[in-house]
Amino acid sequence: MVLKKISRNIVIIGAGAAGMMCAIEGGKRGRSVILLDHAHKLAEKIRISGGGRCNFTNRYVKPENYFSENPHFCRSALARFTPQDFIALIEKHGIRYHEKKSGQLFCVDSSQQIIDMLQRECASTGVDWQMPSQVQKIEGFVGNNAVAHGNKRFLITTERSIIAADSLVIATGGLSIPQIGASAFGYQVANQFGIRVTSLRPGLVGLTFAAGDFVGFKDISGISIDAIVSCDGASFRENILFTHRGLSGPAILQISSYWQPGKPLHINLLPQFDVNQIFLEHRQNAIMLPNLLARYLPKRFAQIWCSAIFAELSSAAKPIKQYRDNELHQIANRIHGWQIIPSGTTGYKKAEVTLGGVDTHELSSKTMESRHVSGLYFIGEVVDVTGQLGGYNFQWAWSSGYAAGQVV
Repeated sequence: MVLKKISRNIVIIGAGAAGMMCAIEGGKRGRSVILLDHAHKLAEKIRISGGGRCNFTNRYVKPENYFSENPHFCRSALARFTPQDFIALIEKHGIRYHEKKSGQLFCVDSSQQIIDMLQRECASTGVDWQMPSQVQKIEGFVGNNAVAHGNKRFLITTERSIIAADSLVIATGGLSIPQIGASAFGYQVANQFGIRVTSLRPGLVGLTFAAGDFVGFKDISGISIDAIVSCDGASFRENILFTHRGLSGPAILQISSYWQPGKPLHINLLPQFDVNQIFLEHRQNAIMLPNLLARYLPKRFAQIWCSAIFAELSSAAKPIKQYRDNELHQIANRIHGWQIIPSGTTGYKKAEVTLGGVDTHELSSKTMESRHVSGLYFIGEVVDVTGQLGGYNFQWAWSSGYAAGQVV
């Protein structure tokens, strides 16, 4: 089969949030753009996000909501395309949205509306598509080699065609949720061109525990508790959710990005109360300790947690009035600072994002272009910029895609 040869100003590999945003902005500037993607379904990560309603941004985005080896890198792009800019875009398309909490914005109806909006915007600027289509080879040219290829910097061979391009944008995402098509392709392109990739690991992900450290708790899968979870100087107050393998829920997803193997988590199970004061008020009471705690925590959890703590303290369940003061103080400290050490995470299959990526020291913070390979850009999750839970990662996709789209 002879492949058709075509020429475009911009080739974007990855038709997700960042890729489509970049295509829209490049098309607005009159550039010829083609979007390539290997997936059969467009923008699945948008479609499944937010329970199918897409937490598309956060009103209160700031650079401090992002992780990176180069923490100031995200500032320029976030300042140039803000949450208010994206809100204006969805309002232009009549998409209804609402705020759940802490600035998190969701579609009222369906995340498919965001995908449809991006497709319409792409169509309005003349963006071409090649999907599904596997990229088989990428070649980069400089100097006389570029002249020999019509002054084009890149030659991208797909299963359908050979595309000569002035600019190549990598918007392939990370390793999270491989079941919808995530792959290491973007990192492989970076390696091909000698661009460093930082260490990668799952982010916004559930944490698992060794069976011996979590005996009993797997029997309360589905129970949720409002708590403060802390690790390595970071703290989040949200729900924690017990699973058959360990812990999940918003607070755990948030703290997972700070957690490293071997580090303990500290969990305040009753952040709204002073447990020492509760014990003092019931000091002469004959109520059993697990039953007292069950007034403030789910009963089954209180029973299992107390059993674990009693074993740790070489104690036993008994009426409150039979405990020594120092015993109650120790138990109160455990409630406000339950320390547990995860054995690992539930992995990329369950992770919402990938921590790490293309080294931002290798990119221009204004344009997202490689500092060493002219015309090569990296945007979105493939870059070493990862947001917290709550719409921050989509905003990074919009902002980084916009930044590159102004110059490609």
